[in-house]
Amino acid sequence: MTPNLLILGGTTEATALCKALAEREMRAQVSLAGRVERPVRQPLPMRSGGFGGVEGLARFLKAEAISHVIDATHPFAARMSANAVAACAETGTPLVALTRPAWQRKAGDDWQSVPDIPAAAEALAGPARRILLAVGRMHLADFAPNPQHFYLLRLVDPPKERPPFPDHVALVSRGPFTEEGDRALMRAHRIDLVVSKNSGGQGAYAKIAAARSLGLPVVMIDRPEIPARHEVSEVAAVLDWLDHAGTDLGV
Repeated sequence: MTPNLLILGGTTEATALCKALAEREMRAQVSLAGRVERPVRQPLPMRSGGFGGVEGLARFLKAEAISHVIDATHPFAARMSANAVAACAETGTPLVALTRPAWQRKAGDDWQSVPDIPAAAEALAGPARRILLAVGRMHLADFAPNPQHFYLLRLVDPPKERPPFPDHVALVSRGPFTEEGDRALMRAHRIDLVVSKNSGGQGAYAKIAAARSLGLPVVMIDRPEIPARHEVSEVAAVLDWLDHAGTDLGV
């Protein structure tokens, strides 16, 4: 059977995988959630938007005769990943997740680990501070109950509505970033606290390394729980899975 792959994308890892699959001339398409206005162009056919839950994704897999699914979404895209696990189980479609290893605390890190976005917002109660808020535009409203702070917002796209903070600066930029650049940014805005998701990978780690070097505390948001699935962290491991892991693509 000729493989027909669905990549659930939206990350730098997904882009690297798409490039590798295109070079192999494999039949594949990549699906993006549609939350970013200017997504990185991919060397494979692209679709944008949701599937309509588990049932919608299962219908799509059957209608498109998808042979394998690679979940390369963001580690915090928990609902999409859970839907993929359920839909692939329902349809008997092999699934692998290409995901970044979580960041681990190192010597010199001053982390306050919290389980989710609401807990991160609660952690900001108290006197006014100058905060680098790196959680994405979808979650800005969760931090509105703490208007006493200055917020430096780093966003991929401009906010569609004015952020709910009296004192803020919004920077629209796309990584990867550098530790030197983020250190200079924090100094320029006199940042004294960083709030970050534990996204993992290298592209967004610069702010964590910069905070460590400046002795700044970090409110670190733990990853959401996702149902058990086969996970790898390298594009080469996905290609090996396609070639050998119980498939007929070269065994």
